[in-house]
Amino acid sequence: MIIPELPAYIDSMGGGEYKGLIIALFTLAAGLSRPVSGKLTDTIGRVPIMIYGVFVCIAVGFLYPVLSSVAGFLFLRFVHGMSTGFKPTATSAFIADVVPANRRGEAMGIMSLFGSLGMASGPAVGSVIALEYSLNVLFYTSSFVALLSILVLIGMKETLKEKQPFSFKLLNIKREEVIEPKVFLPALVLMFAVFSFGAVLTIIPDFSVHLGMENKGLFYTYFTLASITVRVLAGKASDRFGRIPVLKIGLLILIIALFLIGFSSSPNELMIASFIYGLGVGINSPTIFAWAVDLSDDRYRGRAMSTVYIALEVGIGVGSVISSWIYNNDNTMLPITFSVNACIGILALIVLQVKSGKRKLKASTVQMKH
Repeated sequence: MIIPELPAYIDSMGGGEYKGLIIALFTLAAGLSRPVSGKLTDTIGRVPIMIYGVFVCIAVGFLYPVLSSVAGFLFLRFVHGMSTGFKPTATSAFIADVVPANRRGEAMGIMSLFGSLGMASGPAVGSVIALEYSLNVLFYTSSFVALLSILVLIGMKETLKEKQPFSFKLLNIKREEVIEPKVFLPALVLMFAVFSFGAVLTIIPDFSVHLGMENKGLFYTYFTLASITVRVLAGKASDRFGRIPVLKIGLLILIIALFLIGFSSSPNELMIASFIYGLGVGINSPTIFAWAVDLSDDRYRGRAMSTVYIALEVGIGVGSVISSWIYNNDNTMLPITFSVNACIGILALIVLQVKSGKRKLKASTVQMKH
């Protein structure tokens, strides 16, 4: 809800040069809190961690109007990131607990579908609230919407079988508890795949204004509506045809979309590009998460999901900072900025191609031995 209005908000406070930190600080906090959320998800339970993540989101929404300086705002963006650091990790582990292995792609597609419904309606509704009322009303509304999810969580039964009571000793994270090596490859691909999302979150509001669009949230609406249409189908396809073949298609669509975004010269062109971009993201997201669940150990599912989300936060955060640095509030740099992001997408495709090539080589070697 609030993301499309934040670049202009920090501009109004005189902090335009820190625009790249709006997403970067958020994702940094989320990434740093992932190992903790992963460990706690595997020890004290999925539901308590989900509830904690929601409470952080509620509290910060009420604090934005209070801490209205540039420093205060950036501090809150960092704290706000903890909500994302906890909630999705536990949610993904919860869902992986309750679905059969042969329908993981479909399940992850359904999960991301509902996330996309929020992402589709949020930016458009948020921009309307900001235009008709005020940014403070927008911040309070975002807290209220987050509060609604508590009502859902209250009725959910815990899926972790062997729970431990919380103790501060659990916050002592060992080196081997930070990353789950079994899911390193899908995490790496995800990091490259979401690099461009940092640019989309940070630069698209300015891009929209540059093209004469009053509602800065429309890009996100078209993008998310497209991703909604394909997520469940993509998940089912990955269950049937395999994760890597489906991912290759999704990444190719993503790369094409990024070039189209960068060279858009009218609102219609940008909206078409955003729709294609949404298709690529909608294919990639559930497929990668299902792939990670396939590779994860049941005992460390929270850690595995945490690892994948750390990669997501790193990709978005670094993408936001680097893209903002290239863009530098200069509209003539928009084509170059999104072309660089497209090249990072190509890098993800290369990683997948190398992986599938090694798999075929290994299979042929085994056949020769037999």
